[in-house]
Order: sequence, then C-alpha cells, then structure tokens
Amino acid sequence: MQIHFIAIGGSAMHNLAIALHQKGYQVTGSDDTIHDPSKSRLEKYGLLPDEFGWFPEKITHNLDVVILGMHAKQDNVELLKAQELGLKIYSYPEFLYEQSKDKTRVVIGGSHGKTTITSMILHVLNYHEKEVDYMVGAQLEGFETMVHLTKDNEFIVLEGDEYLSSPIDMRPKFHLYKPNIALLSGIAWDHINVFPTFDNYTEQFRIFTESMVNGGSMVYNEEDVIVKEVVESSTNHIKKYPYQTPAHFIEDGITFLETEEGDLPLEIFGNHNLQNLAGAKWICQHMGIDEDDFYEAIASFKGASKRLEKIAENSSTVIFKDFAHSPSKVAATTKAVKEQYSSRTVVACLELHTYSSLNAAFLAEYKGALEFADKAVVFYAPHALKIKQLEEVTKEQIATAFKRDDLIIYTNPKEFKTFIFNLELENKAILLMSSGNYGGLDFEEVKSLI
Repeated sequence: MQIHFIAIGGSAMHNLAIALHQKGYQVTGSDDTIHDPSKSRLEKYGLLPDEFGWFPEKITHNLDVVILGMHAKQDNVELLKAQELGLKIYSYPEFLYEQSKDKTRVVIGGSHGKTTITSMILHVLNYHEKEVDYMVGAQLEGFETMVHLTKDNEFIVLEGDEYLSSPIDMRPKFHLYKPNIALLSGIAWDHINVFPTFDNYTEQFRIFTESMVNGGSMVYNEEDVIVKEVVESSTNHIKKYPYQTPAHFIEDGITFLETEEGDLPLEIFGNHNLQNLAGAKWICQHMGIDEDDFYEAIASFKGASKRLEKIAENSSTVIFKDFAHSPSKVAATTKAVKEQYSSRTVVACLELHTYSSLNAAFLAEYKGALEFADKAVVFYAPHALKIKQLEEVTKEQIATAFKRDDLIIYTNPKEFKTFIFNLELENKAILLMSSGNYGGLDFEEVKSLI
C-alpha cells in the first residue's frame, strides 16, 4: 500500500507515518515546515521530505491513500490535486479506525487526563508484556513511538481527542473510533474557537457515548457531575462502570494508595492522578489484567511526559513542568502540588498560550484556578494575540478574571526569566504550567538553578 501524508510533520501525523512504515507500507509525505523531534525522527526512518513545501506532482494515481493533517489548509495544492484525481482521503483518526475495525477498540476520552490515563494503561500492559496496538498523545518511557499498529494484536488503545479531525472533516476525532470499551475522565469547557458554548462542547461527549458499539463498556468518573449526567442519561445499550478517587494518604512527601494488600507507595500524586489511576485500573481489568497485577505495575509509573514532570530537585526545592493550560487542569495541578508539598511555598507560573486561554470571553473560566498557589504568576505574550487574531487582553482583565489581588503578571519574556532566576528557592515548590515555553525559556537552563 502506498500512502502519502499531507502535513507529515505534526506530532500525531509523523508518529502514524513511522508506524505505517514499520508495518511495511510505502510512505511519503510533505510539509512546509518540520521541527524537532518530528524532523529527526522522520529522518531516522528515511521519511523526511527532501525539501519543505507542497508539491502537487507527488499526488498521482499510484497512491492508495492520502492522509490529511490539521496543519494543512483547505486550499492546499496537494489536497486539491488529490480531490481532482478522486483519491481516497482520510484524516488520521479515520485511518486509525480503518486499521482497527477488526480489533477491540479502547478509547480514552475527556477534557483532561486522557494522556495520563492512556499512558498508565500502556505502562501496565507493557510491564506485564501484553502486546497491544496504541495511539497516545505523549512520548512514553519505554516506547519508541506514540503510534503502534500491527495485523495481529487483539486490542488497540486510543487517546480520544475531541478536537477536529482535518481541515475538510469538522467532526471531533473521538467520534470516529466507535469504541468497544471507553472511558470519560471529566468534562470542562475547552476549544472555544470550535465549540463556542459549554452546551455545544458537552454535546460532543454525548455523541461519543452514543457512538459506542452495542453492548460496549463505559468507564466513567462519577465525581464529575457533567460526566455522570452524560453517561447515566445515555440510552445506548452499554454497560456502565463508575469510578472515584481511591483511598490514599500522604506521608513524608510520598502518596500511598490504600489497597486490600496494604499501603502502596506511588511515584505520582494529586487527586486528579489518583482518579486517573482508578479509571486506568477499570480499563486494564477489562483487558484481562487483574487488580493485584495492576497495582504491581502502577507502582513504578512516573507520569506522562510534561505532566507534573519533575525537572529538578534537591533537599529543599523541587521544580515541575506541566502541560496544564485549561482552567480545570491548572486548578487540579496546582492543588496537587500544594497538597504534596504542604510545608513549602508553592510558586505557580501559568502561561496563557492557547486560543481559548487568550480569549477575553473565556478568561472568566480561570476564576480560582490558582487559589492553591502561595505565589501566583501569569505570563502571556501580546504578539501571541496578534498571531491568533484575537482582541488585546489587558493585565487588568487577567487580574479580574483570576480573582486574585496579589497576582503577578508578565508580558515580557526577559522579565519573566529574571523573576524565575532571582527567586529565593529555599523551601519552594516551583510549578511551570504551559503548552508553550514562556516566550523562549530554556528549561535546561532552569534545571541548573538547583
């Protein structure tokens, strides 16, 4: 099979390209720009385009499939050529479904926790040498790629993103997978540019629940009132398995899970991560891993990349990097760090970087998101607003939205860096939350602070 990727450099796209190459397919691709790690990984497998740009001459009748990434535009010359030739064009979630129609599809959905839960499941399965296909949104320790596809594996585990599938397919990705087994972790409004109201956003999760195959199993967080209502009101003929935060305690900076076999020390912490663990346990049990085997494996799980990732630590200071950017994620992450390091001063630094977080109409959703931080800092770059063609957001609007009189706000990357590097670090827990890099902050340099 000959497959061409339009926008091969994306995080998911390049991983799928590598997975299909490893499966024995002939893979080519184009993109107008490709950055590391995608660039070096494509190069390693001989899949990096000879030159950047779009080349309609690459699109011929010899191609069996074209896979279209979100980075491409509707008027992309390669896309137009593929349409003209009548070639089969898939979004990557569509193609993943085509590759897994005969497998048991396990889909992890929710506004937050998807990557961590999927990572937990794969960690446990890998620990017990149980082979499965998968697609996950972060690079995992012990896994070479974020996508793995075979002909023979019974299960495929998919991280079910609610964002759009492709420039010509406006359906959320997780509507395309038709799961046999699914999980919903939580629902908190996000992607305001696509889902302009909370009701419209919630509706996507109702559709997801209804898309499950007849007789499927839905695992859901019953402590999230929206999730509970969505799942329990569903008329789809599915089995429903609720979960909640398991019993635990913190001692000497370590979180212990209370189990029937005794107290289990964990590498992870925070109520949200314990909820994630409870959901992952249900899924693993549906995949043939019993409770004891799950606990044995999960004890060594250190977290997904960029999710409460400990980048530096000494006896009196710890620095975390986290991908949290939406209000619910920021609140959960900050609370987790404060509970884990209750005797330390928690300095929480949030970058407003996404379309939603920089939208003046959405800012009010951040009310109380940093309340558990002893010192709260917000950074945003005014030029990011221009790039996203959004109205200017003032410091006053941000201060009002967060409802915190002592909020420190930076718009200049150099000033923010100076703040970080001049902090008194004794007895501190530093939390850097962003889906960006604070206008060019070198995290390797940050590591050298302690």
